[in-house]
Formats: sequence, structure tokens, C-alpha cells
Amino acid sequence: MVAQRELTEAEVDRVFHALATSTRRDILRRTIENEQSVSTLAAEYEMSFAAVQKHVAVLEAANLIVKRAEGRERLVRANPEMIARAKALLARYEELWRSRIARLDDLLAAPAPSAGSTTSTTKNTEPTEHEQGD
Repeated sequence: MVAQRELTEAEVDRVFHALATSTRRDILRRTIENEQSVSTLAAEYEMSFAAVQKHVAVLEAANLIVKRAEGRERLVRANPEMIARAKALLARYEELWRSRIARLDDLLAAPAPSAGSTTSTTKNTEPTEHEQGD
């Protein structure tokens, strides 16, 4: 098994951009299930063939799908390696946020310090002679 390298910042940007649109997420989902031609994909959407081709191009630029020619057709399939790398990135973000939430939970669960155990740092609020005026 080949070790996964971390995504570059440019790759992360392309992946998040590609997944930012519901049509592209749907195309990716459909190509995970099985390889499909661009024309078969386009038939499922209320948009032009050219618009679907542009969505496919964005997914391909992010390496989330792979396109190949078979005769006159262009077949599209999901790229499981890039999907796994993106999933690993999201898992790292999830772990980061879970650890932050756990630290916050620990702070909130800690007993409040008692009034007698801390030194008072409050300023005397009674007016001084100068402030009272004569």
C-alpha cells in the first residue's frame, strides 16, 4: 500500500472548491458508485451538456475524478486515492476541533475557585480624600 502524502494548500483549495457545489458533490457520488459517461451524467441534470462538462472539469482539476476516453465517449470515475486523502484531511480537522471542545469541557467542568483561596485584586472603591472634595 502506498503511503498517503498530505495535500498541498493548492490541492486543499481545489478539493474544497470542487465540493462546494451540490451538483459536483452529486457527480462525485454517482461516479463512486460506477463509471459513467459525461453524456449519461449530463442527462440527469437540468443544465446544458457544456455546464456539466465544466463541473466535471472542476472535479478532475481537484483529482477527485479521473476521466478517460473510450471511443467517442469520455468516461468518468471517482479517484479513491484523492477521496481518501481528502477524508484524512477532514479527519485531522475533526480531531483538532474535538480536542478543542474537550479542553473547553474540562475548563467548564473544573470547580470555580473559592473566594477565600484567591488574593483579592479588586480596587478599593471608596473615594479618596482628594476625590471627596472639601
